[in-house]
Amino acid sequence: MNISEITAHVRKTALVTACGTALATGTAVADDHTLTIGMSFQELNNEYFVTMQEALESAADSLGAEVITTDARHDVAKQVSDVEDMIQRGIDILLLNPADSVGVETAVLAAKEAGVTTVAIDAQANGPVDGFVGSKNYDAGYKACDYLAQQLDGEGQVALLDGIPVVPILQRIDGCTAALDEYPGIEVVDKQNGRQERTHAMTVTENIIQAHPDLDGLFSVNDIGSLGALIAINSSSKDIKLVSVDGHPEAVAEIQKADSPFIATSAQYPRDMVRLGLGLGLAKHWGASTAPAEIPIDVELIDREKAADFSW
Repeated sequence: MNISEITAHVRKTALVTACGTALATGTAVADDHTLTIGMSFQELNNEYFVTMQEALESAADSLGAEVITTDARHDVAKQVSDVEDMIQRGIDILLLNPADSVGVETAVLAAKEAGVTTVAIDAQANGPVDGFVGSKNYDAGYKACDYLAQQLDGEGQVALLDGIPVVPILQRIDGCTAALDEYPGIEVVDKQNGRQERTHAMTVTENIIQAHPDLDGLFSVNDIGSLGALIAINSSSKDIKLVSVDGHPEAVAEIQKADSPFIATSAQYPRDMVRLGLGLGLAKHWGASTAPAEIPIDVELIDREKAADFSW
C-alpha cells in the first residue's frame, strides 16, 4: 500500500468511525424532532468553503436535517451576530469556521449557554467548543516548502505570503519556516500579508519582486492568494517557483501546465472535513462519551505528477 492509499484509508476509517458513532448513539436517543444544523463560514467567496457547504447540505439531506448557513465575509462581529441569530432560530448543532479564532469566543459562549453543540471546522475557536476538525496545517506548510527547497536545489531567496491571524495560517507559516530552516542555502528575504485574496496578493507579490529582484521562490498560505501571486510572477518574466496550500481546482489546473511557475500545493480535503465535523457534532449532541475532542486530517502534496488525478 503506497502513501496515498494509506492516507485515503485513514481518512475513510476516521469518517466511518465518527459517523458510525454518531448514528449508533442517535438510534438510541433521537426523537421526532427535526435536527437543525447551523454553519457559520468565515467566507463563501472561495470554492474551498463552497465545497464544504455543498458537502454539508448533502449530508444533512441524507439525515433529514435542516441546514442554515451564513457568510461572515471575514468580519468577526458579523459572525458573532450570525451565530446569535442562528441560536435564536433553534439550531441544535453549530459548525463554526472562525473568521478570527479569538474574536468568536463570544459566539461559542452563547452557543454553550443555549445548549448548542459546537464543533470548530478548519480553524480552532477560543471558548468551550465540543470538538474540532481541521487539517494538519503545520504539515501542509512543511511539505510545500520542503518541496520548494528541493526544486531550488537547496539554494536561493524565498519570500512568504502570510494571511489572516487564525491558527491554521500561523501553523502553515511555522511549518514552512521549519522546512526552509533545514536548507542552509535558502534565505527567507521577506514575509508580507497577502490576506488570502487574489487581487491583494498580486499587488503584494509585485512589491516583493521589485524589492527582491533575485527572488527564486514564493510560498503562499492559500491557493487563492497564490493565483494572484502567479499573475505578478508571470508579469515579471522572472523564474520564480510558487507553492501553496489548499488543492483549489484552479491551482491544480495551473500546476498541470508544464511551463507554469506554480509547481505544487499541499491539498486539503474540505468535503471530508465538514462530514467529519458533522459526524462529531452528532455524536456529541446525542451524548457519545467516547467521541474524540479533535480529528486531524492529513494533507497531501500535489505536484505536477499527481495533479491530473486530484480533485476535492
